[in-house]
Amino acid sequence: MFTHSHPALFSRAEAAEVIRLAADAQAASGGLVGGLHNHNIRRADISWLDDKTSAAWVMERIVAGVAEANRDRFDFDITDFRERLQVASYDESVEGHYDWHSDIGDGPIARWRKLTIVVQLSAPESYDGGALEINLGSTSATAERGTGDATLFASFMLHRVAPVTRGTRHSLTCWCHGPAFR
Repeated sequence: MFTHSHPALFSRAEAAEVIRLAADAQAASGGLVGGLHNHNIRRADISWLDDKTSAAWVMERIVAGVAEANRDRFDFDITDFRERLQVASYDESVEGHYDWHSDIGDGPIARWRKLTIVVQLSAPESYDGGALEINLGSTSATAERGTGDATLFASFMLHRVAPVTRGTRHSLTCWCHGPAFR
């Protein structure tokens, strides 16, 4: 199986701090790999965190969680983290969602993605809909919704965020990179 859950990778207070850091960063409409925008596929605002300064502690936690999961579950050849941390906000006012997709693409960095980690930042009672679903072939798995819970999966796996019908879902995403799958 190419998924792994890491409960409470971040505390509720830490998740709230990540949301605050993202609010301080400049949000923009989320695009697709290659910078294209298609609101039928993705409706979300995204912020990029600078993992070298104010969000260094966030990246340290992500790296520790990835190392543990990769050692225990995936055993992928991960060499680096080439992309900044992304915080996505899916709001009910626009039926925020991200349709089925994989994180590996033709972009110069996206083609090297091996493992995706998504951290639930919002309190589960603060929104409806917005489930992170991962396609497992004949079935799909739904990620845990506890504040601070992390879900890791192979970047080639199809996944989506279902439309948010009430409130706002905030999540943190990071990609791990390495030699192409063969």
